[in-house]
Amino acid sequence: MEISGIHHVALIVSDIENAKRFYRDVLGLTIIAENYREERDSWKIDWQLPDGRNLEMFSFPGSPERHHTLRQEG
Repeated sequence: MEISGIHHVALIVSDIENAKRFYRDVLGLTIIAENYREERDSWKIDWQLPDGRNLEMFSFPGSPERHHTLRQEG
């Protein structure tokens, strides 16, 4: 099997407000949609990546703390 591309990637975050600041203010991504899902006590945010793909971000109560790791080259 050969993978021809990726439509979207999903992330789980432990702190939705901190993650929003990072992805919006540091990485410069745009929020396409933001929905609170009351039945899950969870947020879902859809981000637009520069190449047109999407990034889905989810928050869940009690999820473990997560850390960002970025590397810059060049």
